[in-house]
Amino acid sequence: MKLRIRENTLRFRLARSEVETFDQTGTIGDNVRFGLGKNDFGYLLEKTPNSNFSASFADGIIVVRVPASDANTWASSDEVSLAGTFLGDEQTELRILIEKDFVCLNAHNHEDQSDRYPHPKGDAAC
Repeated sequence: MKLRIRENTLRFRLARSEVETFDQTGTIGDNVRFGLGKNDFGYLLEKTPNSNFSASFADGIIVVRVPASDANTWASSDEVSLAGTFLGDEQTELRILIEKDFVCLNAHNHEDQSDRYPHPKGDAAC
């Protein structure tokens, strides 16, 4: 799972197997380790029965809660993305985007792309 953070937006990209895990178990996460005795940074998606997105950050972990009905529809369809917002307070809106990760057509590294979704633009540049 990839996480991109920019301004007040969290964007997650999930490979096929991660979408399947999220769909079946209701949760998927990853973390970055900074070494022994150091604080790690984690991020987690989890389904919620609530109808709204929500998010929190505590103890070095970002947790994004996704409405289960929306997540179930997204995971079992050809829909590429699932978007929502979370109002942290009167002045703070966090935008959340969850996407299926596509094969990069002009791969510029040696990443294994076998678990990614086919690119919808076929032979266009990534």
